[in-house]
Amino acid sequence: IVADVMDRGELVTDEIVIGLIREKLEEGSTGGFIFDGFPRTLAQADALGDLLQETGQSLDKVIELRVDDEVLVTRIVNRAREAVAAGGTARADDNEESLKIRLMEYYKKTSPLIGYYHAKGNLTAVDGLGDIATVKAEIAALLG
Repeated sequence: IVADVMDRGELVTDEIVIGLIREKLEEGSTGGFIFDGFPRTLAQADALGDLLQETGQSLDKVIELRVDDEVLVTRIVNRAREAVAAGGTARADDNEESLKIRLMEYYKKTSPLIGYYHAKGNLTAVDGLGDIATVKAEIAALLG
């Protein structure tokens, strides 16, 4: 079902995402879980909190990668340029206009999660503008 939705270029519904996460949480894990890009909305955060409580698990950390919007735009445009230069193709949404639309969606729907998780004491910020090795090391230290 998920592949069909994504193949049509549509967003997967909250119900589908929460259902998939529920399955994984119910399977359990001795090493824990990392959610990348989830939750994206306050409703998803509440649903995740409910699922964790139902399964007797807890949320240890939420990591915010802080980046400057202009640097982000430059990185995306460069990623597209490099893909084409290497003989590949750029993602259809790797352009300045699409990214600005995605950023507006982020500020409307996702950025409220910063305050949400800060109030719960779970939020830690990492400077996402550093080089890959430094950002990776900082995240690893937080998760370690």
